[in-house]
Amino acid sequence: MSHVGVPRGTVRKRRSLALLTTGVLTIPVLAGCSSGGEETARGVPQDIAPAARETVADGSTATWAVDALPATFNAFQADADSATTRITGALLPTLFPMDRTGQPKLNPDYLESAKVIEREPRQVVLYKLNQQAVWSDGREIGAPDFVAQWRALRGKDSAFWTARNSGYERIEKIERGADDLQVRVTFSKPYADWRSLFSPLYPKEITGSPDAFNDGARTALKTTAGPFVLKSMSKSEGTVTLARNPRWWGDKAKLDTLVFRAVAAKDRTQALSDGTVDIADIDAASAGRITLARRDRGSNGQPLNHGPGSEITPAQALRSWAQAHGSDEDEAEIAQAAREKNRKAVVAYATEQKALRDFAVRKSLEPAYTQLALNGESGPLADDRVRRAVARALDRQELAQTVLGPLGLPAKPLGSHLALAGQPGYKDGSGALGEQNTKEAQALLADAGWTRGGAAEPPKDTKAGSEAEKKGGKDDEAEAEKKTAGEAEEDKDAKSEKTEKSEKTDKDGKKAEEDSTEDSADSAAERKKADQDSEDSAASRDEGLYIVGDDNKPGAPAPATVGSASAVHVLAPARTAAAQGTVLLRQAGVLGEGGAVAATDKQPGGAAGAYAPVGTAAPAPAAAKGQLGKDGKTLTLRFVLPSGPGSQSLRSVGDKIAAMLEKIGVGTEITKVPDESYFKDHIASGAYDLALYSWPATAYPATDGRPIYAKPEPATDGSLLVEQNYTRVGTDHIDQLFDKAAGELDEKAARELMKQADARIWAAAGSIPLFQRPQLVAVDKKLANVGAFGFAAPRYQDIGFKTRQAAGSPADRKK
Repeated sequence: MSHVGVPRGTVRKRRSLALLTTGVLTIPVLAGCSSGGEETARGVPQDIAPAARETVADGSTATWAVDALPATFNAFQADADSATTRITGALLPTLFPMDRTGQPKLNPDYLESAKVIEREPRQVVLYKLNQQAVWSDGREIGAPDFVAQWRALRGKDSAFWTARNSGYERIEKIERGADDLQVRVTFSKPYADWRSLFSPLYPKEITGSPDAFNDGARTALKTTAGPFVLKSMSKSEGTVTLARNPRWWGDKAKLDTLVFRAVAAKDRTQALSDGTVDIADIDAASAGRITLARRDRGSNGQPLNHGPGSEITPAQALRSWAQAHGSDEDEAEIAQAAREKNRKAVVAYATEQKALRDFAVRKSLEPAYTQLALNGESGPLADDRVRRAVARALDRQELAQTVLGPLGLPAKPLGSHLALAGQPGYKDGSGALGEQNTKEAQALLADAGWTRGGAAEPPKDTKAGSEAEKKGGKDDEAEAEKKTAGEAEEDKDAKSEKTEKSEKTDKDGKKAEEDSTEDSADSAAERKKADQDSEDSAASRDEGLYIVGDDNKPGAPAPATVGSASAVHVLAPARTAAAQGTVLLRQAGVLGEGGAVAATDKQPGGAAGAYAPVGTAAPAPAAAKGQLGKDGKTLTLRFVLPSGPGSQSLRSVGDKIAAMLEKIGVGTEITKVPDESYFKDHIASGAYDLALYSWPATAYPATDGRPIYAKPEPATDGSLLVEQNYTRVGTDHIDQLFDKAAGELDEKAARELMKQADARIWAAAGSIPLFQRPQLVAVDKKLANVGAFGFAAPRYQDIGFKTRQAAGSPADRKK
């Protein structure tokens, strides 16, 4: 399936490069700290048409669709992508690939053993290499390759252009062991995820110098050590061709050649039907067509009841015939052209459907999850009460059912940020936030100051715990630019008096002099007008929806400046926030014996809590009473979604989320942006309030999860260094738990630390996991050992045809 680029960090990036979702999204009850356990979490099995090697024929060629040709074959560079990962998996050593349960498993093709042999005074890992393991040029794989890769990736030499160095910076030295087949790695400080290192392993010829590392592996890999070698890459044809490695010492590859072809998501069905590809990730629409094609196999030439022309009724067909043969020549000519166009479409569709009968849809759950990201840097979502209200308004079960149910896959919401169902260590930690509860969500908003009629009220003094002084909407940004030096001085004076005031200016730059308080005698006319303005919020969402790049965009927000300096403002908690914070933090295990909150867990907008304090009145239902507001502004969030043809499922989820938020009085302004700019220009730059995107699964959450949930740090220019934490929400305590887990060599203890970190991530409500993404793969029915792999890495040498194809030719279904 095609994906809208993967979230990548500038310093460290996740090991598995796959997916910001588009096409396939590609996308609990409080009980202590969790509502589930490891023993109850089961993953969905892979679907690859497994077959014993002896039943798979030798020879032939298979063609695998990828989104685009890889920009580089160096997996450690910033522009490495899913095609890089897919192709290098067949060419280079992976020492610990993931197995079907999402655990790293020793690869006997390269290692006889690898284990920690010393813990004090330093952690030492001893690798014993397979004595047959050699590079394609005949040289043995050995310690020099490990040393060269360590020096390139440890981060001490800026001449090496690397995107990640996690773990390599902890290595103190690498030495030859008792013989050439042993590699001894000594760490300067303990590293639990040592199995993540040296995968893929590159030859020293590539990692030994900056020039070779930066440029030598971008378009070629002369030396490899996998079941295949790189034969050629053709930009004009959009293909990368692999051939059997004659020096491969493991199980011989069944295929003579394996071709990766660049095919856009919208062209996958056509490519399958005309025989251009044999294997392709597809979306639900393409999967449906293949299912229909197989169902129609016994139709005996009868017209299809789906596709072009199937919606034409007998009466419409008769009318069309009459017009085409009528006396009005102009009308007849138009009707004849329309009938001919429809006839050709019907014939083309029927031809495609006949070819699609040769494919099967392999389906499982992809090792990735779709989340709702809440940008907590500024605006209403900087207040954690508002974020928690948004989170608790969501019916995650309904969202999962929307995407997974129609595909026949288990539709269960995901309960962890750091593991997927079926992985060791998975436990549903969503209880730290609380289950869906509309009344609680409304009460949280009321406690944060968002009330019915608040949009009609003039600005008033801002009490501690509100967010009015934060940069949140278009008006705030404009007013901040208009602020005068005199007003800044008054702000300073107000701060010294321990009173925060929100000062606004009108269009002429004149200062509003009045200090407003809650006025119970607001005019009935004003309240009636506020209710009327937001009465039909569904229509409001339509009016506020536009596609970036189109003209006449109603409700368009002021364009955000990418990379502009923006500091995070810290809010003091409201007086009533302490009670709700205490409830949640005790659930998440954050409180000490005396009920004190650890300083490292304090967040903007108050302590991280999920429940409003007892006695807080919930606002009336939005559908009946209108959208919430405060200080003259409505509570409206910018919801950014991709507009590409493969993103329909994602947009459907977005529409459902918008409807759920409408019920608690939160408005959404949906903005659809081109797929190619969705991540870079909106997610990474922070130009959004709400967004949907995915993270891949990992066997190493302590290493790969930290940059995603690390607390953003201020830079010297006032901007935030967010690494990969695009929600801009984090705490010191979460960082400390990741750091402790990364150095914990006891696997069970490390998993427990990750569960604690996950509970706090839930409580912070910056990222709300929704569901594990579906994985749909169209595969030629005669191919074995390939399809929806789930967690597991492919064994490329086992892929082949059950029935012998003509050597060197693909499964040709061209008519």
